[in-house]
Amino acid sequence: LRMVKVINRDTYLNQLIAGQQNGLIKIVTGIRRCGKSFLLFELFHRYLTEHGTDESHIIEIALDDMSNEQYRNPHLLLKYIKGQIIDSELYYVLLDEIQLADRFEEVLNSLLHIKNVDVYVTGSNSKLLSTDVMTEFRGRGDRIHIAPLAFSEYYPAHGGTKEEAWNDYLVYGGMPYALSLMAEDKVKYLTEIGRAHV
Repeated sequence: LRMVKVINRDTYLNQLIAGQQNGLIKIVTGIRRCGKSFLLFELFHRYLTEHGTDESHIIEIALDDMSNEQYRNPHLLLKYIKGQIIDSELYYVLLDEIQLADRFEEVLNSLLHIKNVDVYVTGSNSKLLSTDVMTEFRGRGDRIHIAPLAFSEYYPAHGGTKEEAWNDYLVYGGMPYALSLMAEDKVKYLTEIGRAHV
C-alpha cells in the first residue's frame, strides 16, 4: 500500500461552507466509497476548526461504526446529541450513514427544532434517496451529490506524470481510495465495490 493521500474536494467543500447556518439539513449523497465521509469528517471538520469552531461544538457520529451501534436507536441518538449541547453557541452535528438509524427522518426533523444546531449528514443507499425521503425533506433539505474524483482532482494526488495519471484514470476510474493502492490491489478493490452495487 502507498500512503493515503489527502485529496481536496473544493467544489463540494465550498457547497457545505455556503450552506452553513441556512436552516436546512445538508444531505451529502453519492455511491459507496466516493468520499462522502472524508468530505464531512476530515475536510469540513478541518475547515470548521481552522475558522474558529471549538472541537467541543462539533458532534460527530459514524453510524456504520459498530461502537456507535446504540445510536441507531432514534431515541438514544437524539438524547446523545442533546446531551452534548450545553450552551447557546452554535453546534455542528455531523452524522455519517444516517440511513442506518431507525426513523432517521424524525431524528433530523427534531434536530431542526434546536435553534443553535447546524446539521450535516451522509447517506448512500436507496432508502435515503427514495422519493418519500426527499419529499419529506423538501424545503428543509439541502442536497449535495458527490461524485467520484474528476481528473482535475485525481491528477494532483496521483504523483506521476499527467499521461500516467490519465492512463490510470481511464483504467481504474476516480474512486479516491484506489489512488493509494498498487495496480493488482486496485482491480480487487474495484471489483468488490462493483459487487456491492449489484
